[in-house]
Amino acid sequence: MDDIQRIRTKTLIHHHEECIKVKDEDADWLIYHLVAEGPSTTVDELVLTSGLDTSEVDKSLGRLERNLLIEQREGRVRVLTIGESLLLCQINYSKDLPYTIENGVVREREK
Repeated sequence: MDDIQRIRTKTLIHHHEECIKVKDEDADWLIYHLVAEGPSTTVDELVLTSGLDTSEVDKSLGRLERNLLIEQREGRVRVLTIGESLLLCQINYSKDLPYTIENGVVREREK
């Protein structure tokens, strides 16, 4: 276990498996990096590896998804590439584009 993981573990998990309250930003940082360790993961795996309870992991995933950093689909969670994140940001916030993406499908924007 490298130094960074040891620091996270000591900060977030008490030795008696009692969760310690952390700031939303700290939880998001931890969850994002755990998701980024592989091609995809599940909520159950994130709960197990993070030491946070399911509701905290779900809240963190919701914030990360709203900020266009991750995608949740079919029970899996993955980090979006920079290109995907930029494209989704443009689609979500640029009202003059003629298309939109809904559940991974490109559609013509309703006028």
